[in-house]
Amino acid sequence: MSPTVTRTTVTRNSPRARRPIPHLFPHLLRRRTNGCGDGTVVPVPGILHDRVLDDLGSRIVLGLLPAGSVVVAESLAGQYGVSMSVVRGALGVLQSLGLVTATRRVGIRVQASARWAVLDRRVIGWRLAAASTRGAQFRSLTELRSAIEPAAAELAARFATPETGRRLHELSIELEREGREGDLHAFMALDIRFHALVLEASGNELFAALADDVAEVLRERTLQGLMPRRPHEEALRLHRETADAIERRDPDAARAAMDRIMRRTAAEVEQVWREAPRAGS
Repeated sequence: MSPTVTRTTVTRNSPRARRPIPHLFPHLLRRRTNGCGDGTVVPVPGILHDRVLDDLGSRIVLGLLPAGSVVVAESLAGQYGVSMSVVRGALGVLQSLGLVTATRRVGIRVQASARWAVLDRRVIGWRLAAASTRGAQFRSLTELRSAIEPAAAELAARFATPETGRRLHELSIELEREGREGDLHAFMALDIRFHALVLEASGNELFAALADDVAEVLRERTLQGLMPRRPHEEALRLHRETADAIERRDPDAARAAMDRIMRRTAAEVEQVWREAPRAGS
């Protein structure tokens, strides 16, 4: 039987937790003085670029711009009230992520999801942000973590430096303290660092490259209220056991402890994806 999880709402105050919004227009400006002290409102290109990118990316992920749709840069510039350079920059990022492709004499065409860079944290963030895709994305990421992180813990127990082993032990103690105090933001930050360090300590650069993806799902789990008010004692103990096994160079124990962490995680959040169809179904 899956553990019961009490949902807790956490305020979004992280820039990376910013939600895409449905439509963006010329009011997407930051108030900034122009040197004369009159508070003139002027565009901030970086912010406009990020918000146009987030809006277009989320619309593609949601299917509001389905595969095969053609978008015209000039039309987007008018819709969003931004310069062509902002639109071209956003489309360039989307093209690098496989969401769109430039087609001669046609324009920018939206690509099927099979072409997307699904491990990029921006694509993951857009999929986690939308209710219609959130469950399937949580499931995919949790299954990926379940396959990778126990192996990473085993490798870390073999190859991590003594300094890394000590740091993991220290992080596990900090996790216990913050978890028992119920500070979910502090616990989340420490948990992200713990799992990233295990991946890095494996000595496998492909495992280490997944740290941003793991961070995204840990962050969203907290922001979506899928964490208990206080992390369960068993979860805290298993983090300590993983760290201790890595520090004393016990690969089997490290793998087993991390595997139990992931099985518990899956049991706690499977409610989110229970009804979500699997890819290709």
